[in-house]
Amino acid sequence: VQLQASGGGLVQAGDSLTLSCTASRGTISTSDMGWFRQAPGKEREFVSAIGKSGVSWYYADSVKGRFTVSRDNAQNTVYLQMNSLKPEDTAIYYCAVAIYSMSNQPGTYDYWGPGTQVTVSS
Repeated sequence: VQLQASGGGLVQAGDSLTLSCTASRGTISTSDMGWFRQAPGKEREFVSAIGKSGVSWYYADSVKGRFTVSRDNAQNTVYLQMNSLKPEDTAIYYCAVAIYSMSNQPGTYDYWGPGTQVTVSS
């Protein structure tokens, strides 16, 4: 499976962005999916995850209530709707596939996309 995240950009605090992660050379419909982010000088951190059927999901406390994860298995795509963005949300955002089960640990995930940059100015 190859993943490609898109939708990042430069926005102001309080704005919204929607990231997309589309898979090619395989399907994501049988896999849980996760979103992570990595800011300069920091470790990669968990943002959100969604189960294969789309009815289970969870979020990092730092984004809960502001971000919404969803998926369209017919389109082989996972989304991350980000509202009320803050400067501390600035990072490269990565999507990832978990063949067995989602978690908040990067090591659980089997395939990663190259990431998309999100920059939030104050």
